Amino acid sequence: MAETTMIFKSILIALISLTQCEAFTVDLIHRDSPHSPYYDPSQSRYQRLTSAVQRSFNRVHRFKTSSKSPRSDIINSDGEYLMKYSIGTPPIASLAIADTGSDIIWTQCQPCIECFNQTLPIFKPKSSSTYKTIPCSDQKCKSLYETSCSRTRRNCLYSETYGDGSFTNGLLATETITLDSSDGKRVSFPNLIFGCGFKNGGIFDGGESGIVGLGGGTASLVRQLGQGMFSYCLIPLSDNKSSSSKLNFGDSARVSGKEVVTTPLVKKEPDTYYYLTLEGISVGSQRLGFSDKESGSEVNGLDGNMIIDSGTTLTLLPSELYGKYEKAIRGFVKLKEFKDPKGVFSLCYLTREDIRNIPDVTVHFRGADLRWRYENVFVRISDVAVCLAAEASTEIGIFGNLGQVNFLVGYDLVKRTVSFKAADCVKS
Repeated sequence: MAETTMIFKSILIALISLTQCEAFTVDLIHRDSPHSPYYDPSQSRYQRLTSAVQRSFNRVHRFKTSSKSPRSDIINSDGEYLMKYSIGTPPIASLAIADTGSDIIWTQCQPCIECFNQTLPIFKPKSSSTYKTIPCSDQKCKSLYETSCSRTRRNCLYSETYGDGSFTNGLLATETITLDSSDGKRVSFPNLIFGCGFKNGGIFDGGESGIVGLGGGTASLVRQLGQGMFSYCLIPLSDNKSSSSKLNFGDSARVSGKEVVTTPLVKKEPDTYYYLTLEGISVGSQRLGFSDKESGSEVNGLDGNMIIDSGTTLTLLPSELYGKYEKAIRGFVKLKEFKDPKGVFSLCYLTREDIRNIPDVTVHFRGADLRWRYENVFVRISDVAVCLAAEASTEIGIFGNLGQVNFLVGYDLVKRTVSFKAADCVKS
């Protein structure tokens, strides 16, 4: 009874904190910005973009398995978005990948058994007055799929492995997490479940300390804040030096207005991922759909055949539909084609200017027709070439972040919908 009362008080305090604070914005640092820990002045735009696209393909394997509220910052790192936050008491600065394809919040912790090098100081749980381990008997220990029990102290252990070979292992605990806004305001959330990682490795660049999961599972930041709603507005890659993308929670995450289109989320396992149903794409007046053969396949024609994901750069379409889409674009664009030397992009054109008079491209989700703009259809890879911002996938389709640029994208986990509204995210 006492434990139940304590949990209720913790949730109540978190919700009061969330309700009382005004909507706020955290500064975002793009990976390509000179202020970013990832910035490499020796790399060209093409090198950065091709690296991001390769991460997109690696990420597909991961998905194969089958009142006023705070506004936090996310950092576009050319395929991943990062967000700043602080952890513990006193608060220690942290920088994490904000990932709609993950549930767990985790950061590296000392003492490290195995840790990747990171720029920021590694969190020391013993130095925080609000850090608490979670016993195996606690219901919180069941908030993730991969948990176990330590042999000695009977504390809850977690383990997470990603499709690119990255991993994290450690203690599941609770801690105070603080989000910082660019206007100087701060909001703290006590007793949030997180992973204190003592053994971590894989493809991490050292700028980040871990991951903040924004997925649909019970341990994600979205679920733990108790709001069941979040939204973001992603800026084009070309605007990363002067502006930042925004991530909104609670009431400030509502997407409303006449131009909003809404599509249902499809319930599938695992519940981490956000599944949508793609019905086709229109190029000009030509509507491209799935063939009967494709509609009967496991990953393409059934409900929930696309995952919407902020951590994937390109939109990855089922192979047959991509072929129709590329052919239709070729029929409209009569510029000289350019063969990508690395073979990353299938269709590129030589042009120093944006392609003029491109056809209207509309993505047809169930109940929602999303009209793409130029920056969703093409991406510039150099001063003299642009490429189609989509590729073919033999696995499940993914609606990547270039396809979401300059849209306010809102997730309602209670109504189980995703809404889109065209926006100028630089001015939002």
